[in-house]
Amino acid sequence: MQIPRLSVVLLLLGLSGAAAEPPVDIFKYDRAAPLQATEVGREARRAAVVKDITFVPVDQPVKAYVVTPAAGEPTGPAILYVHWLGEPKTTNRTEFLEEAIALADRGVTSVLVDAMWARPKWYKERVPEEDYASAVHQVIELRRAMDLLLAQPGIDPARVAFVGHDFGAMYGMIASALDRRAKTYVFMAAAPHFIDWFLFARQPKNPKSYRRQIATIDPILYVPQLAPARVFFQFASKDEYVSAAQAAEYYAAAAVPKQTATYLAGHDLHTAQVAADRVAWLERELELTK
Repeated sequence: MQIPRLSVVLLLLGLSGAAAEPPVDIFKYDRAAPLQATEVGREARRAAVVKDITFVPVDQPVKAYVVTPAAGEPTGPAILYVHWLGEPKTTNRTEFLEEAIALADRGVTSVLVDAMWARPKWYKERVPEEDYASAVHQVIELRRAMDLLLAQPGIDPARVAFVGHDFGAMYGMIASALDRRAKTYVFMAAAPHFIDWFLFARQPKNPKSYRRQIATIDPILYVPQLAPARVFFQFASKDEYVSAAQAAEYYAAAAVPKQTATYLAGHDLHTAQVAADRVAWLERELELTK
């Protein structure tokens, strides 16, 4: 996809007050375009090799880790991880790094990417009128991240998972519904509608128009399209950003097969039990035997 064309499409949508549903072609891209992956470093971590890379999903380089088994070729399973927006230390590709390293010992290859919210002060400095275009751009970047994952040697395309937390889950739901390349998904502490979180900082100049446009790409609209892939939702009972009603809205929207769990935790969901349940789900769904 050429960025000028994307900009024109989004501009026309904005001027028209937004269509009832987003045109499918706003998320299209050229899957054959080179990813321009460049390795800038690597490190041996236990049974894993962690490759520090940059790649160009659309127009700007993005940082990522590619985590592979240290001993020989991977046995097939693969996971794409997308981080949350929370405390600075883990608001980036490192959030799930230790989990990916541990799973490399089971033959799993993982890609962990920096999303746009990894940039310092991203949320406060956002321009609301650009949220729609930025969302489309981010979804395309996540689809390209899946391309990067599936381009790794030895990947079994029938044993692929997606894990996303917070915004990583929300944007990931859209990208995943469009691609349908994973067989299973773990979504953590996500809100069903962008408007649930997007008005905590700057306010749009035209709130009505803003709400109407951003609602056409709400994550909740895409969850039903993930079937027949299996979906596991992880929520927190002490989450100040996602209510029990919002969690229930997601579960109701998802088609079967699906599962949900609520933990005695905050929005970060950084507890041993949450991680253990997520890994157990991935072990089962990806048929990890070791």
